[in-house]
Amino acid sequence: MSKPILTIVVPCYNEEEVLPETVFQLSEVLDSLITDQLVAQGSTVLFVDDGSKDATWSLIERFHLSNPFITGLKLAKNAGHQSALLAGLLKAKAYSDCVVSIDADLQDDTSVIREFLVKFHEGYDIVYGIRQDRSADTFFKRATAQGFYKLMTSLGVKIQYNHADFRLMSKRTLDNLEKFQEVNLFLRGLVPLLGFPSTQVYYDRKERFAGESKYPLRKMLAFAFDGITSFSVTPIRLVTVMGFLLFALSVVAAIYAIVGKLLGENVTGWTSLILSVWFIGGVQLLAIGLIGEYIGKIYKEVKQRPLFVIEKELTEQAQEQATLTSQATQPASARR
Repeated sequence: MSKPILTIVVPCYNEEEVLPETVFQLSEVLDSLITDQLVAQGSTVLFVDDGSKDATWSLIERFHLSNPFITGLKLAKNAGHQSALLAGLLKAKAYSDCVVSIDADLQDDTSVIREFLVKFHEGYDIVYGIRQDRSADTFFKRATAQGFYKLMTSLGVKIQYNHADFRLMSKRTLDNLEKFQEVNLFLRGLVPLLGFPSTQVYYDRKERFAGESKYPLRKMLAFAFDGITSFSVTPIRLVTVMGFLLFALSVVAAIYAIVGKLLGENVTGWTSLILSVWFIGGVQLLAIGLIGEYIGKIYKEVKQRPLFVIEKELTEQAQEQATLTSQATQPASARR
């Protein structure tokens, strides 16, 4: 079997503080993999600048000139982590046999990429990086994260427990992932839908090397809600069930009021009436809001706007290396 061309895709947003160390560690990983003949010479690291406001892109350009492993992709504006990641995956698949995605903050263990490649050589198309534990997280973050995974599973969404976006994907899985034309991206839910042979590699997640997290609580909650509403209609069905329950309760209350009237027991009290109106009104607003969320997603899907716009590319070097490597591994008869 010929050695595969690997591209490591790294989405970045305001990562100037951690980027030099990220470049160093990933370059070391690639150099080691090439030396051990697990990947081909044309393997590279593709940094995707998601509209950063700091010096992230300038650093990528500088490292591209001095480091043969480093390539770059600059988006015209901030498109969001998932869109930036997808942009890198689709660009990399054009000249790669397999692609590893990893965040720039170095919380995911870069040494595990070697295990990803071993599993790839064993015949797996998708290799998921799974956190062994969350002891390093705060109680709140650990509880909310675990609650999210359990909720997604209970809603019928096929998702890998304790897996983020640290994974390896083969070229054919990316070719099929490109067929999904969804605007509301949730890659953690899309990738398992592909159905190709997959396995898991467990690792310990580290503390962020430098800089601040780009996923505060507000973004985390929005991301979780997007994931739920993009892959499950169970919340809508729960609203329907709630409607039936409230209808049943109203019937019981009506019967109670009629019986009380016939028996001469007049039930009075504005407080109970107002509370009932507020409760039902609140439920109705909740239901309308939830339905509106789904309609909003349909609205976005129908427009079919591009998920990202590429402003600059620093990938020519990678493509040329990949082409030369591919030609070198072909038999002489195939090159004629």
